[in-house]
Amino acid sequence: MVSLTQAETADIRVRDVSVTEDELSVGLMDGRTITVPLAWYPRLADATPAQRAHWEISGAGYGIHWPDVDEDLSTEGLLRGLPAPPGSATWRSPSAA
Repeated sequence: MVSLTQAETADIRVRDVSVTEDELSVGLMDGRTITVPLAWYPRLADATPAQRAHWEISGAGYGIHWPDVDEDLSTEGLLRGLPAPPGSATWRSPSAA
């Protein structure tokens, strides 16, 4: 008999997203919510509230795209709990990309 672990059955696709002045929260299909400091993602931190509110699900449900600021995050990356590394695309302004 095959036994599946919780990690193998977890549905980490995006259900919803909310962004405040300080935090990014991503609700997952399996009921969990990931909340991280907005400062980890400078493009989002520098965006207007309207730009932050304009997000799309991408990557077959495993990603989030903010078209107004050209930012992309994955649920896998968020679950790892690491900020965007300095020098990555998220640290450059959209005009410098």
